[in-house]
Amino acid sequence: MPQLRLALAQVDATVGDLAGNADRVVEWTHRAAQAGAHVVAFPEMFVTGYPIEDLALRASFVDASRRAATELADRLKAEQLGDLVVVTGFLDRAESASDRLGVPKGSPLNAAAVITAGEVVATYAKHHLPNYGVFDEYRYFVPGDTAQVIQVHGIDIAIAICEDLWQDGPSQAAYNAEAGLLLVINGSPYERCKDDARLELCARRAREGACALAYVNMVGGQDELVFDGDSLVVDASGGLVSRAAQFEEELLVVDLDLRAATPAMPDTERVFGGLHVRRTVVSAQPLPPYRSSLSMLAPRLDDLGEVYRAITLGLRDYVRKNGFRSVLLGLSGGIDSTVVGALACDAIGPENVYGVSNPSAWSSEHSRTDVAELARRTRLHLQTIPIGPLVSAFLATVPVDGIAEENVQARIRAVLWMALSNQHGHLVLACGNKSELATGYSTIYGDAVGGFAPLKDVPKTLVWELARWRNAEAQCRGEIPPIPETTIDKPPSAELRPGQLDSDSLPPYPVLDDLLDDYVEQDRSSVELVAAGFDPALVEKVLRLVDAAEYKRRQYPPGPKISVRNFGRDRRLPITNAWRESPPDHR
Repeated sequence: MPQLRLALAQVDATVGDLAGNADRVVEWTHRAAQAGAHVVAFPEMFVTGYPIEDLALRASFVDASRRAATELADRLKAEQLGDLVVVTGFLDRAESASDRLGVPKGSPLNAAAVITAGEVVATYAKHHLPNYGVFDEYRYFVPGDTAQVIQVHGIDIAIAICEDLWQDGPSQAAYNAEAGLLLVINGSPYERCKDDARLELCARRAREGACALAYVNMVGGQDELVFDGDSLVVDASGGLVSRAAQFEEELLVVDLDLRAATPAMPDTERVFGGLHVRRTVVSAQPLPPYRSSLSMLAPRLDDLGEVYRAITLGLRDYVRKNGFRSVLLGLSGGIDSTVVGALACDAIGPENVYGVSNPSAWSSEHSRTDVAELARRTRLHLQTIPIGPLVSAFLATVPVDGIAEENVQARIRAVLWMALSNQHGHLVLACGNKSELATGYSTIYGDAVGGFAPLKDVPKTLVWELARWRNAEAQCRGEIPPIPETTIDKPPSAELRPGQLDSDSLPPYPVLDDLLDDYVEQDRSSVELVAAGFDPALVEKVLRLVDAAEYKRRQYPPGPKISVRNFGRDRRLPITNAWRESPPDHR
């Protein structure tokens, strides 16, 4: 059987940085050449970065993407890389109206460019992008679509883009064309508890297409999305051949013995087996036999390791890609801010993390000592600014009491953080978790201020699990656990009044998070929640809190998505909304 050395470039791109992304293609193509690869594939929309959202609607941006692909071909040849076949995602446009794609002339297209010998020798476009958010693209692959096949060293390689893989078309095209390899370029974001859906899908499509399948995925953070890599290759029987690490840039290089191209496959577009198939011959001559040896299977992370790495990567890339060098956060001694402090140190280094402690008249001594202990263990910078005099001055000018007085404390802290941010250029991190965000248990313009919220999609109970996981990881490596055990063990409190505990306002977090999972993640009604065993009074209270807090969530900073239904991107309700779930009468 003919042989091929394939390289999958699991690399991070920056949206809008076309020149920088092109540099990365050249850099990683050099690495592929040094590894002896014949074909190197980059992720979906790599030239532009991904997702581009409304940038798809700008003709100037589409033009720039097309120019970048052409210039990239010239540059690869100039740098003696023209012998390789490079497949990369970019933004294209429809040159004419297409009945098969269902798009008008000039429409932006999610496309793959095949580059070799200084030319873009073939392009493949599947998705019309009327408004390209990652989850609202139009998805097409129906009988009548055009499938792109390239022949490299006597092997036919069918090309697909991300969501194509969920449709039947690519595997049908590969099977009907008797391709040896189905190459899928992806920008697939991380979500918790996906199990191993990618491997299962790739294995099924490989068996259906009777060919090997290579899946290259983007890695890195983009606003609220985190791309986890996890690129892989399976053989025609669906068996796993090679797999890259999660959340890391990596060049996955694998030697494959593949089926030879057949004469029955046409060299020009025609209807073949019910599909329009277009083949571009790059090289028909098979390679001389060589000894195959390259294959790698990276170990997979456990569930908590995935979540921690996803948040860390999302935070690191948000800081880096937006031009910040340091972050600032308020440290209360509570579990949320402590975990955010540890995450920030892991993401960008403790020398770039500035913690601010703002004790009030109600701050406990153990909270002060826990903050100091976190700083000692992680080596982050710590500044203490008591807020008692500022609160007294405010209340002397504007007398308020009760919750209004409590919120004054939170808002004075926020003013201090933002002032230090303005003065020194730090990115302020909000430390709230998903349970608080769901129920509105935060002070808008107080602890909710910031430019990024690492725990925005993390329920409170999971925050504790991540803290214990991070400490256990440190112990396994012979390091000092970053999170003080007293912070993990103590009851949570905002400490805005004497003796205050979260449990004064909210049910126990294990119960709350269980209920929120059913209501927020699974959209269960109040009737279903009561039928599932939740107390009707509790259901009524929590749902009222969740529904009333939508206006707060709309003003909350972005944060890394780890769930199927995160606030902001996936779950948005009308702010002005009179609909309320009505549980069965429990009186």
